[in-house]
Amino acid sequence: MNTARNYITVFEHQSIKLDQEFPNNGKFDVDVLVACQRFYGEKGIPYFDLIHNGIRFKEFVGVIQVGNTLIEVLPKSDKPGKVTLLETAKWQKILLGMLKAVNGFDVQTPSSSNLSLKSNTILDMYFELFIKEVEFLLHAGLIKKYRKVKGNVNALKGSLQFGKHIQYNLVHQERFFVKHTVYDVSHTLHYILYKTLRLLKLINTNSALHSRIGALLLHFPEMPDIKVSESFFEKIILNRKSQSYQKAFQISRLLLLHYHPDLSKGRNHVLALMFDMNELWEQFVAISLRKQKGFKVHTQKRKYFWSPSTGPRRTIRPDILIEVGKSKYVLDTKWKLLSDNRPSVKDIRQMYAYHHYFEAEKVALVYPGELNGISGKYVEIDQSKDSSIECSLIFLPVGEDVKKWQDGIGERFFVWVGMT
Repeated sequence: MNTARNYITVFEHQSIKLDQEFPNNGKFDVDVLVACQRFYGEKGIPYFDLIHNGIRFKEFVGVIQVGNTLIEVLPKSDKPGKVTLLETAKWQKILLGMLKAVNGFDVQTPSSSNLSLKSNTILDMYFELFIKEVEFLLHAGLIKKYRKVKGNVNALKGSLQFGKHIQYNLVHQERFFVKHTVYDVSHTLHYILYKTLRLLKLINTNSALHSRIGALLLHFPEMPDIKVSESFFEKIILNRKSQSYQKAFQISRLLLLHYHPDLSKGRNHVLALMFDMNELWEQFVAISLRKQKGFKVHTQKRKYFWSPSTGPRRTIRPDILIEVGKSKYVLDTKWKLLSDNRPSVKDIRQMYAYHHYFEAEKVALVYPGELNGISGKYVEIDQSKDSSIECSLIFLPVGEDVKKWQDGIGERFFVWVGMT
């Protein structure tokens, strides 16, 4: 795909309308609207809602490519205002940093140490990471595997399939229909990588990547086409020999499962790489804490809290459980703008349950933002005084420098648990 890209940048929870224009000559035209409506379908999707002649985005961020139109949805934790190019660049950098940290792309490896693209859109990042991984694998040499094959050969090897041999070779006595083992590069992992390369050639709109994709397709052995699904990927297990394929495999899975071909016109294909911002914030905070020394970090640890007379028991699970020695601390992350230090009563009640079920020293709700953190105490049941049970509100300033941001998160929690 060599047409110039139509670039649209919006923020989460923002609406865009038909014929709305954006910087860099981006426009939400009727073809893109119709493709989004078709993608939405009858059952709907979690990324956006349909409105009159437009769409309204939800709490998901990432990128949706419709044909040659790229819609990038960015997070925003401060007050909504006029969208400027400076604000767009800031939040794009923040989102890219979070995705790299959560997905492990910040690890310096021979194949993913430096990205050369200047635009650094989310889609470009994943495309180039995949390209660099496959280039590295080709340079190192594609791994081979044993596989069983059947067919006519000119020399007897393996086991002769007598019935098929009579059927196909009655008048060709120089041939043998056999079942035998071969050792080559034709196996499932390479089928997946080749299919992803073909997809990139079809949907890529970044001119800086065209020649690299073409070169890879020229040098990568041609593989048969395959049908992929979630269950197909779940059956694939990487071993010690194929561990170097992990990043390329992960990106292939992400791209192939989120690609929706346009079966009617064949030109407005949809690729949606969207991430729930609440889940991404939770994962980012947890990974930032794991980088620190001095405490153990657990995510989504469950405990039973209700056992009905019929049916399964229900569980309760906080986002993050921190263990410092024998002491426990519970965190629940919320990606939302909290005004005036007033969390919802529902969230405060939930933290009270977490305190009791996980025997926590303290619990806290964690928000992005510049507000000063506060601590509060639950009131005794008889209303006579405050109890000793503490629930805090912790605000973490969002930073463009991801390493400093993560270090700041670790320092903030060292203070909160009293380790400084």
